[in-house]
Amino acid sequence: MGLERYRYIVVEGPIGVGKTTLAKKLAEHLGARSLLEDPDAIPFLPKFYRDMQRYALPTQLSFLFQRVEQVESLTQMDLFGGQTVADFMFDKDPLFAEQILSDDEFHLYADIYRHLRVRAPTPDLVIYLQADIETLIARVSTRAREYEAKIADGYLRRLAERYSRFFHDYAEAPVLIVNTDNLNLADNADDFRLLLRSIEGMRGAREYFNKA
Repeated sequence: MGLERYRYIVVEGPIGVGKTTLAKKLAEHLGARSLLEDPDAIPFLPKFYRDMQRYALPTQLSFLFQRVEQVESLTQMDLFGGQTVADFMFDKDPLFAEQILSDDEFHLYADIYRHLRVRAPTPDLVIYLQADIETLIARVSTRAREYEAKIADGYLRRLAERYSRFFHDYAEAPVLIVNTDNLNLADNADDFRLLLRSIEGMRGAREYFNKA
């Protein structure tokens, strides 16, 4: 069976790794619906990168509420009537919260997260994109979002490490781990075809794709 067996695909990874670009490209290739985060709709985000300690909680809660709305819309979709590609997984939301919130703020966040009782559908496939910290820094610096220029290298490094730990233990869905350091999935058609073949060839619950 080919890509049609995956009704709900999630592309994940740290800031700058290219998850939104790949999610859009996959959705277009498959004729699928896309479900994308909208960071530009978070009013606190530019302030957060200027003063993380002050704006961490409102930023995190804004993302949480946005993701809740998106997941609720996903549960209302007929996942059997077409494919959906998302650039986020709701279950990873606490990953950011643990990094940026104080202990008291995280306890408040955790209470809100728990009371929302959101149950997102389990993906049929998770594509977890990795890259060296130098690659992430370079990619973030080339993006057009002015506020991202204030992201500290240490923040990106810690975030990438948290992603690595999260997916080391994740076992809810099949995971394809993709090293993107030598891939140009946005503009190189050959690289994109290599990835598609890797997805189509998946047989186990956890596989790796690395272009030497």
